Amino acid sequence: MLHALLRSGMIQGRILLLTICAAGIGGTFQFGYNLSIINAPTSHIQEFTNETWQARTGEPLPDHLILLMWSLIVSLYPLGGLFGALLAGPLAITLGRKKSLLVNNIFVVLAAILFGFSRKAGSFEMIMLGRLLVGVSAGVSMNIQPMYLGESAPKELRGAVAMSSAIFTALGIVMGQVVGLRELLGDPQAWPLLLASCLVPGVLQLASLPLLPESPRYLLIDCGDTEACLAALRRLRGSGDLARELEELEEERAACQGCRARRPWELFQHRALRRQVTSLVVLGSAMELCGNDLMYAYASSVFQKAGVPEAKVQYATIGTGSCELLMAIVSCVAVERMGRRVLLIGGYSLMACWGSIFTVALCLQSSFPWTLYLAVACIFASILSFGIGPAGVTGILATELFDQMARPAACMVCGALMWIMLFLVSLGFPFIMEALSHFLYVPFLGVCVCGAIYTGLFLPETKGKTLQEISEELHRLNFPRRAQGPTWRSPEVIQSTEL
Repeated sequence: MLHALLRSGMIQGRILLLTICAAGIGGTFQFGYNLSIINAPTSHIQEFTNETWQARTGEPLPDHLILLMWSLIVSLYPLGGLFGALLAGPLAITLGRKKSLLVNNIFVVLAAILFGFSRKAGSFEMIMLGRLLVGVSAGVSMNIQPMYLGESAPKELRGAVAMSSAIFTALGIVMGQVVGLRELLGDPQAWPLLLASCLVPGVLQLASLPLLPESPRYLLIDCGDTEACLAALRRLRGSGDLARELEELEEERAACQGCRARRPWELFQHRALRRQVTSLVVLGSAMELCGNDLMYAYASSVFQKAGVPEAKVQYATIGTGSCELLMAIVSCVAVERMGRRVLLIGGYSLMACWGSIFTVALCLQSSFPWTLYLAVACIFASILSFGIGPAGVTGILATELFDQMARPAACMVCGALMWIMLFLVSLGFPFIMEALSHFLYVPFLGVCVCGAIYTGLFLPETKGKTLQEISEELHRLNFPRRAQGPTWRSPEVIQSTEL
């Protein structure tokens, strides 16, 4: 990504790179980090919950209630993410993109305090509330960060910059896996500190992001402040000629003149947004239902069956997160060369291929023990395929397919949809695993195939186009008859000679 920034003569790479890092470290990095650190202290938190209940009532919790409490602790994270996604749109409009990311750290600070003192207070309810709050923070940042970066980047690098959100998500997952090792904060006595470590990325963002510019597009179109917009552009692009980009922003501003920001439900009512909303819903759902999270969940058991010692499984699991991080970096470079459609179609097609082999390998494991090693290879290959396409490109859709007035509402819809799907998959996966056994990946195969087909047939390519050009192309697609040019009309009938 740094190489791509330095090659472009149109930007001041240092400021843009710092903006990406400052937004990402307290944004989608937090999402990935808090998603993965909860795995390491599973047994320790369950023991703490049981001991706390026994100290209060004199009786231990039954096993099924311990499991229920643990399920609540885990599932409150996506529930908080749903609330955060619904909060992101109003925040982005009222406070702006940068201030919203900064204010969002209030939830992180409160959660870290709850986590840190939960054991001393003897309260597992504090852990539940903390998980809800970090979920809210993740829901806000996952919607506003791609919007902020997509609006701040030049069109030549908009896709690569927006896809940096996927890089920070994968980096957060890997860091959470590393910090959760037994040798670091995975120790039975250190779990409150492990959960409270989410404060560190938040502090880094609070220290760095105020020094960087607000989105130029927000300053001009939403606030009407031309001078502030020009100042932000100079910091992001350097001292080059900004006349052309400012003219494009003015054109978009003129197109939005007199319009108010759309509400989420209004997106489904306007025919001019039909293709955009359909693409957002279909591909946003496909990203969560494609089975990538299932591969992460199933990895540990497959590693154990393949003969990996239980003490070493945690290191093998870090390899899965590292695969997604590697491919997120590759896709960040490739997205402006190959385009969005190619990466999405290729990613979903490869996932369908590896998922099919994975299913066959599980079915044959009793007859051919070596197929377990094939299943392990398929896990890594599927995660690599997800990282190069769906993981990053899907996050760009709300930024590129919608205009300035509809973008915050689109991010709200996309975020709410993602968190709802994540909650449903987390809730339903144990039942799918029990019911389908070796064929548990078959429903996800269908999702991958549908995602590839829809992208090939209906998603327009947005590479190298301004946001205004994308809006005009989508308008032509939504109203194909109007785009065909004027139709022939008969001469006007003169009333006196009509008979």
